[in-house]
Amino acid sequence: MLFVMAEAKSRIFELACPDCGAMLKIDAATGLLVSHTPAPRKRTFEDLEMAARAMREQDERKESIFRQSVDAERNKADLLEKKFAEALRKAKDAPEGKPLRDFDLD
Repeated sequence: MLFVMAEAKSRIFELACPDCGAMLKIDAATGLLVSHTPAPRKRTFEDLEMAARAMREQDERKESIFRQSVDAERNKADLLEKKFAEALRKAKDAPEGKPLRDFDLD
């Protein structure tokens, strides 16, 4: 009987974490984690040349986004002026007088 209990207490399950792929050792008797072996890290780039190329592409993307924001800032004044002119035209076309409110209709 003691041998069976000792064997049941020493049972350890090895499981792979479904989220990160790490190997987990779990004690069957207590249900607690005994050890954790992290999953091997995946290499982001195969070699140094690919990493350098990715950095150059990222720099080009940043420069492009910056140029677009500079152009948008230059045209901002014209855009705001056009919006103001359109709003002014709509205000002139609107009927004169005090606008009706739902409260006034009661």
